[in-house]
Amino acid sequence: MASQENGTSASADWPGRYHHIDQVLNTPGPRTDPGFLAGDGVKDFLRNQAKILVIGAGGLGCEILANLALTGFKDIHVIDMDTIDISNLNRQFLFRQKDVGYPKATVAAEFIMKRVPGVKVTPYFGKIQDKDDEYYMQFNLVICGLDSVEARRWMNATLVNLVDPENPDSLKPMIDGGTEGFKGQARVILPTITSCYECSLDMFNKPTAFPICTIANTPRLPEHCIEWASVLEWPRVHGEKKMDTDDPEHIGWLYKIASARAAEFNIEGVTWSLTQGVVKNIIPAIASTNAVIAAACCNEAFKIATSSAAFLDNYFMLIGTDGVYSYTFTHKKRDDCPVCGGEALEMTISPEMTVEELIETLTEKQDIQIKKPSLSTSAPTKQIYLQAPPQLEKATRPNLEKKVKEFVQEGGEITVTASTLPFNLSLRISYSTPA
Repeated sequence: MASQENGTSASADWPGRYHHIDQVLNTPGPRTDPGFLAGDGVKDFLRNQAKILVIGAGGLGCEILANLALTGFKDIHVIDMDTIDISNLNRQFLFRQKDVGYPKATVAAEFIMKRVPGVKVTPYFGKIQDKDDEYYMQFNLVICGLDSVEARRWMNATLVNLVDPENPDSLKPMIDGGTEGFKGQARVILPTITSCYECSLDMFNKPTAFPICTIANTPRLPEHCIEWASVLEWPRVHGEKKMDTDDPEHIGWLYKIASARAAEFNIEGVTWSLTQGVVKNIIPAIASTNAVIAAACCNEAFKIATSSAAFLDNYFMLIGTDGVYSYTFTHKKRDDCPVCGGEALEMTISPEMTVEELIETLTEKQDIQIKKPSLSTSAPTKQIYLQAPPQLEKATRPNLEKKVKEFVQEGGEITVTASTLPFNLSLRISYSTPA
């Protein structure tokens, strides 16, 4: 086993490697956390004990991995379910032309270990949902560099559910970074203590949705043709076969059908990348924004791991559309948050509202945003509408046309679930008085 000197592994590091970082870790400063213990102990923890998980190895993830390795974290794990596409090469700088088609996590890990000696990066090519609670318990903190709201919601709920009040080690800080063009944000989430990701859903832009009548009858944009191919033609041609937006053959089929549709209506602009962007809701990425947000995330990770400074409380926002503007603020917890709150979400609806209309409302509501929700009551237990399995969906389908008040009285609660989210949402229903 390699001897250790000054909190580092002597066989992997060279003289002066951590000179600048050690200026922070050797001596307490005026803004140092009271729990900070300067010297070899904190350096040893950072470089030989801390274990950190990075979720996502795309534009943001590549920057995060490089920053962590150069900062002194030596035991890094990374999860990503994507393979490298040629379009990634302009901003995901750990990848080269020869890497196209290979898993992002694997290639990124190999690149970092080759470039930064002494760092161990363990990749996992797959989904975050593949891992169980025991897997996530091994890490000191988690950094998310994801491009999916749904994946963030899943990770957030998983870490909140891990917390055991009698086991302090079960609280895993989550640092979430996100970019959208020239805008970005970084936030620190202490599960069950600060506001969680779910608490702030209403802050995010609502996904663009095109009216069915427009895409079916009078398309005017290339996006209309792509939506027509994916929403209407795919199920008509393929039946119940689920579309995989990560499968090049499926994207190719959509591109072909959308191009033919566009030609029929003299619409230009349908491309492979636009097709992929529409069906996956991909937002254009800017390399400089990724760099700033990744630096912010890693700075918070360093502060949390070392206690060398107060970490963010709890939201950092960057806006670079007109000049450069940034600010920080504290986002408050929601008492009715389905993940970290303890109260049911109050919802007032019309006494004439049907179950189908309620489902549409839940899908569109900014602070809920649940895709394909299933509804039931708990006292007494009654299945209102279930999205799956097929036999139960068929059995409960007639309820869609019934009024909600046939199932739930004033002040009663509805339990909302979705297969993509590991939590239940409780709605306390009130009925509006007709004018």
